[in-house]
Amino acid sequence: MSSHPHNTPCELCSSRKFSLFSDLPEAQICNISDHKNLISHRKGQILYYEGTKPLGIFCINSGVVKIYKTASNGKEQIIHLAQRGDFLGYAALLGEENYSNSAMILEDAKICFVPKEVFINSLLHNPQFFRRVAKSLSHEIGVMEGKLTDATQKSIRERLAYVLLQLGNSYGVEGGGNQKIDLILSREEIAGIVGTATESVIRLLSEFKKDNLIELEGKKIIIKDRRGLARLSDFYA
Repeated sequence: MSSHPHNTPCELCSSRKFSLFSDLPEAQICNISDHKNLISHRKGQILYYEGTKPLGIFCINSGVVKIYKTASNGKEQIIHLAQRGDFLGYAALLGEENYSNSAMILEDAKICFVPKEVFINSLLHNPQFFRRVAKSLSHEIGVMEGKLTDATQKSIRERLAYVLLQLGNSYGVEGGGNQKIDLILSREEIAGIVGTATESVIRLLSEFKKDNLIELEGKKIIIKDRRGLARLSDFYA
């Protein structure tokens, strides 16, 4: 069940520095603080469903949320894994549209809900905040375009290698030259991120292990050779 712990004031929130709220003036941050709700969510809970109407925005205090679309055959395409400081649902809210995707808690999370009027009010009274939100939306569109290009031009092997590198960057824990992805994802979820069949992911992970690129520890993946994965993904960073 969700519960309502004591609200963490936005001005004292350790996740705020990662969010679009980081530079808001004190008066506005206090106004948001006074009107928000901090709610604890358990793994597997749905935050919102595709096709429903947004009533505000969500800001992640802690935990991980998967943003996904469900195809007509029931398969999930995972668009994004959101973590602390990320805003959810603001594109639909600003576009006055229903949610174009769904959000599910992937790792126990604390999430602040900010009502629509309070969020819009902050945008209208702070041009700098408005610019940051617009820039963030523009960046999201660019990322989506890049993913569409990759889906048509890169092989499944290249895409999986790239996804593993990205997961390592976001959730990796270093240890003895290896990098453990400290996030439990099912093989179906990895397939949902890559945009392929679960069987292909299982087969390729097994091949990557054989080639000494990764190690498998239960459901967790350990990256042993970042450079090898980078070469494989045709991605140089």
